[in-house]
Amino acid sequence: MKILVCTDGSEQSQKAIEETIKIASGCSVDEVAMIHVYESRPVSLSWGEESYVSQKDIERLREWEEKQKEESKQKLSDAARIFEKNNLKVNTIFKEGHPADTIVKVATEEGFDMVVLGSRGLGGLKKLFLGSVSNAVILELKSNVLIVK
Repeated sequence: MKILVCTDGSEQSQKAIEETIKIASGCSVDEVAMIHVYESRPVSLSWGEESYVSQKDIERLREWEEKQKEESKQKLSDAARIFEKNNLKVNTIFKEGHPADTIVKVATEEGFDMVVLGSRGLGGLKKLFLGSVSNAVILELKSNVLIVK
């Protein structure tokens, strides 16, 4: 069995990691991989020929985005150490893109039997039941999905 666990650094994704460790420790698992999807924001903010943001501000936005990307990589690395502390090997996957679409694409292309993710992540608005990423993954993915609360 191949398991893909999703992390964004949130408390819910921490619970998904802990549940994946329980599953991987208790049964025969061929591979555990952990994915963190970094969603970049467009930096160019202009309308037609007239720019509404200075070049200096665009450069600040690019620096901020690079810092966010490095923090995302650190979240993935920190989460991988949790597996190591439990004597489990985990492959890490860092991708840029829309989280739900990227998770579904990786899970499908790499043939994961199960995807584990938290019910809500770090998104801005909280949903009543499921977060937008977990909901989209459930709807789009053909393999098993475990949502951890």
